[in-house]
This record gives sequence, structure tokens and C-alpha cells, in this order.
Amino acid sequence: MKGKFITFEGGEGTGKSTQIKLLEKYLQQKDKNVITTKEPGGTDVGAEIRKLLVCGDKDKFDAVAEALLYFADRHIHLTKKVWPALEAGTWVLSDRFADSTFAYQYYGYDKRVSREVLERLYQIAVGDFKPDLTIILDLEPEVGLARSFNKAKSMEVKELRFEGRELAFHQNLRRGFLEIAAAEPQRCVVLDADKTIEALHRDIVKIVNEKFGI
Repeated sequence: MKGKFITFEGGEGTGKSTQIKLLEKYLQQKDKNVITTKEPGGTDVGAEIRKLLVCGDKDKFDAVAEALLYFADRHIHLTKKVWPALEAGTWVLSDRFADSTFAYQYYGYDKRVSREVLERLYQIAVGDFKPDLTIILDLEPEVGLARSFNKAKSMEVKELRFEGRELAFHQNLRRGFLEIAAAEPQRCVVLDADKTIEALHRDIVKIVNEKFGI
């Protein structure tokens, strides 16, 4: 495809949305056509799925149901938004993609979805497609959760379903992202998110320039 697909991953409160906005502005200054998006919720239908997934009681459905909803959202997102944009030469920056599903549904839960099931769902919904670059923002869960709860104070819709889980869940989640990165070093880069917004942005710009020769 003509465009580039860059995904941002990490636990709660790592600053993904802020860094995506900054990278979007940087790439536009380099004369790139850029769109930003997110999972779940990158399309109109996805926005409805997002409400089910990120709002309400943390135990309203299990990891299997969540995985199915995430991959349904992902297939719609790719076919309706991401792939057409990439074919047109647009760079797409996404707040989460499939790595989050593997981290949350496989590593996070005690009653997890098997890797084999998740990989089959990936093949059905996504095929062989993968991001050109995945930036994983790493942060101590306690710090990230504090950031998330503080951010939620100004949110009209409280998206705190996962923040309500026990600390062990978030520690497992962090370990999952690090293991994913270790398994695919050619695609994934882990950055320390416990620094200033400006310093982290500089790290991201450096990685993007090195990867794509901007």
C-alpha cells in the first residue's frame, strides 16, 4: 500500500492520544497526508461498539465476547477507513490495533482467550496485513491509572471499564505488550512514557525518521 500505518499501543494513561496528535502535526509539516483514528471506534459503527466495550460494568461480559467485538470493529475499521486511506497514499495513525486485543484478552485476564483462537480471528478479520510500525508506550501501571482517572474527570462519557480492574490485570497487560514487542522487534519499538510530552515526542519523531527516512 502507498501510505504508512503506524499504531500506538500501551496500557491505560500512557499518553497515546497526545502523542498521535503531535506526530500528525509533524508529518503534516513534512507534507504528508495524514489521518488519525482509533480502535475501537474509528468508524460510525465502531463508535457504537466502543460504547459496549469501554463503558459500564467491568464484568458485563467475558474475554471471549470482548475479543469477538474487537475483531468485528477491526474488520469494519480496516475495510471502511484504514485500507482505503493507505491505498490513496495517506499515512494512518491509530490509537490501538490488534496488539491491544492480544495484550488484554490473552495476557490480561486469568480466564483468557487462547492465542490460537485470537490468531484465527486475526486471520479472518485482518488477513496477513500488519502495521508498518508499532510504538509501544511503556509506563508503570500505577502511574498510568492515576493519569486515566484524572483525565476522566473532564470526560462527559466515563470510559473507565478497564481502569476498574485490579492492579494485577494492568501489570499483566504491561508484561503482554513487552512480550509482543520482544517477539516482533522489526515492527515494534518500546519507549519509556514516563517523561515529558515534548521529550517523548522527540523520541517518536526520531524513530519515525529512522524507519521511513523522512
